[in-house]
Formats: sequence, structure tokens, C-alpha cells
Amino acid sequence: MGYWLILYIEFMIKKIFAIAAFTLVPMLSMAQKNVVDQIIWVVGNEPILLSDVEETRITAEASGMPIDNPYCTIPEQIAVNKLFVHQAELDSVTVSEGDIIRGVENRINETIQTFGSREAMEQMYGRTLSQIRDNLKKQYREQMMANEVRSKLTKDVKVTPAEVREYYKNVPTDSLPFIPTQVEVQIITSTPKVARAEVERIEAKLREYARRVNSGEADFSTLAKFYSEDGSARNGGELGYMGRSQLVPEFANVAFSLNDPKKVSKIVRSEYGYHIIQLIDKKGDKVNVRHILLKPHIEASEIEKDILRLDSIATDIRAKKFTFDEAAQVLSDDKDTRNNHGLMANVNQQTGIVSLRFEMKDLPQDVAKVVDTLKVGEISKAFSMTNAKGQEVCAIVKLKDRIEGHRASMTEDFQTLREEVLNKRSDEAIEKWIQNKIKTTYVRIHPEWRNCNFHYKGWIK
Repeated sequence: MGYWLILYIEFMIKKIFAIAAFTLVPMLSMAQKNVVDQIIWVVGNEPILLSDVEETRITAEASGMPIDNPYCTIPEQIAVNKLFVHQAELDSVTVSEGDIIRGVENRINETIQTFGSREAMEQMYGRTLSQIRDNLKKQYREQMMANEVRSKLTKDVKVTPAEVREYYKNVPTDSLPFIPTQVEVQIITSTPKVARAEVERIEAKLREYARRVNSGEADFSTLAKFYSEDGSARNGGELGYMGRSQLVPEFANVAFSLNDPKKVSKIVRSEYGYHIIQLIDKKGDKVNVRHILLKPHIEASEIEKDILRLDSIATDIRAKKFTFDEAAQVLSDDKDTRNNHGLMANVNQQTGIVSLRFEMKDLPQDVAKVVDTLKVGEISKAFSMTNAKGQEVCAIVKLKDRIEGHRASMTEDFQTLREEVLNKRSDEAIEKWIQNKIKTTYVRIHPEWRNCNFHYKGWIK
């Protein structure tokens, strides 16, 4: 399955479906029953199947994103992705199994929530959960490999302020990027206290798991599959090869200190919960480990205490006893924002550029729901939410600013314009690479699929 399918799956997960699920089921089912599979393209050693194209087409149409001339466009897009995967294999690019597993499990969980049940999801895709998971793993692995190659191709692309100004001067006003409504948000969080009895309960469980493994009574990976509360549980707790910087410090310190694959680590506490770790292998400056994660349950009474405390802080801020900035610096548990006046940061995952502005869709869902009800300068009531680390926390937020949708300007949107020019330069570099790669890669297209006006030249040789 190719790049387009991943995009459409993610689109469906994150958006409300324009077409009800019951109308999608027969479409997918019919496609699976009626399509006689065949190899329509070969790129390098990788085949592109008719079923790949059909599934992508149906998914796109069902999501309200039909593709023009799909039987030409889709195979070419899949082929382009195969070029990147082929290059990744030549370059011996490796990707983190842990990242793949987490990405797949997050998508599956979100999809189940969208459809209401595992059964509904399986009916929608006409596959079992296991089949969906295996298919997504392959897609994610290939896409991550392709992304690594893209990153290498564009890492040296730079844009100067003068180039941004030149772009802004020469582009017609109606061609400038439209900036949707954006917000700046400040946040103060409080992490509810975990009862000592709950910590002791979790630690006792982990000690028992460690005892069973160390005595040879049980296999670590089996216990991880049964009991771990991390997405890696499906893979026996295995995270794949990771560098120290990819792991939280508490976890990394213990993981990199392990030397005996037969022994289990001491209990490690991190911001994600409580872990025990088993070494699989070390390779250079990377380590591959398994772990079992247990997350403590937080009593409703503790959540209520923190909500009352935050409401009191909000009242004091409104009474001007101190500012939100001051409270965030001293009282917030959110280490990512407390030293930045409580301001949430929006990090572009592709460019690494950090902005203080969010489109509403880019905010965490729980935060977005609250922010949407606020006026500029207004502070919310306290609410509970699950943060990016899977922790249940309580929070108050302040809408610091709202910038209404507008055409980009040099004064207000320099970073956006810079990204626009940077993306254009990066796209040019990638386009050039693709065109050259086509010339040196074995490509065979079934005669019935050649009659297309392809975006790239040289596919037919």
C-alpha cells in the first residue's frame, strides 16, 4: 500500500466522515470481492497491485477526497514512494520499530473510537484487526523509510530573509498563502497525586513479573503482550533500536546500563508510568529493549482536588493578585511551557520550526474544545485532560491572542512565508531527484496501464 493510502487513512481518522460508515462497508466489500488482483507496475523489485490502487481509490472517494484520473494518478504516486523506499534500502536506512508500533497502535485506537467498536472497524475495512495491524505496519515502515530519504535530500536547503522578501514582492496578492484563524494559548497544568497504595500495587505487580522472568517461569515478551499498557505490548514490549535521546532520561539511564539479556531491570519511574526493562541487544550507540509499562490509576477525588486548586489559582489571576505568566512559571507542572510564560509551542514535525500560533485543528483536542469557548484574555475553568504522554492531568488555559484568517503579510507572517519558500525549494530538490531516480531504476508498467499523461517523464522505457 502506498503513500496516498496512508494520507487518506489519516484523513479519515482525524476528520468527521462525510459519508456514514454503513455506506462505506458495501463499497469496500464489493471491491474486495470483484477485483481480480494483478501486478500493474513493478518499481525496482517492488510490485504495485491492482488491489492497492482500488483500495486507495475507494478510501479516497469515501472520505470525500476523490482523485482526478485515479488509475493514472494513484499508481504513479505509489511508484514514487517505492523509489524512496528503494533508495532507503540502498542507503541501509533503519527506522525505529518502537515508532512504528506506537504509530500503528495510535491509529488503530483512534479508528476504533471513530467507528465505536473494533467490530465496526473490521467490518469497514473487510479485514480482521490482526490483518489491519500488519498492513499498517508495512505502510508505516515504508513511509518512515521514505521520509528519511526525503529529509536527507532537503536537509541542506536554506532560505534567506532576502529570498522571502523577494518571494513576497513578486507573488500576486491572491496567490499568497491564506492563513486560517490561529490562536496563542497559555496553559497551567497540575498532575493529580497518585495514592501510595496504588504505587505499591503497581510495584508489587512489576516485581512479580520480574521474578517470573528471572526464575525462568515466564517469558518477558509474553508478559508484555498480556499486561503492558504501552503500544509496544503487541510486539512483546520491544521498542526497536533507539538512541539515548529518543528515550526519556530515567528510562534511558537504566536501559543503557543493562548488560545481561536474561535479567530484568529494577522498576523505573518515568512521566509515562512505571516500567521494568529487559535488554535484547546493543548496537553502537543504540539499544534495543523490551519493557512492561503500568500506569497508575488516579482516584476521582484527587482529580477533583486539583480542579478546585486550579480554579482557585484562576480566580486569583482574574483578581490580579498575580499574572498568568507568573503562576505558570511557579505553579505549573508542565515542564515544556512553564519557563515560557505558559505558552504552548507548535512544532512543525517536518521543518522543526517552532511557532506560538496554532490552528484550532493542531491543538490537543481537549484544549481546543475549551479554547473555542474563550474570548481573548479570558481564562478557562479547570478541566481534566490526557496529555501527550498519556497522563491524566488537570489544566486551566488562557486565550492570549486570536489572529483571524487572512492573506499572509511580511509583518505578521514572516515564518509562514519562510516555510512557504522553504517548501518550494525543498519540493524542487525532491522533484529533481525523482526525475533522475526514474532514469536509473527498473520500471515496468503493464501495457494496459501505460496510456496516461504522467506527472513525471521517463516511466515508460
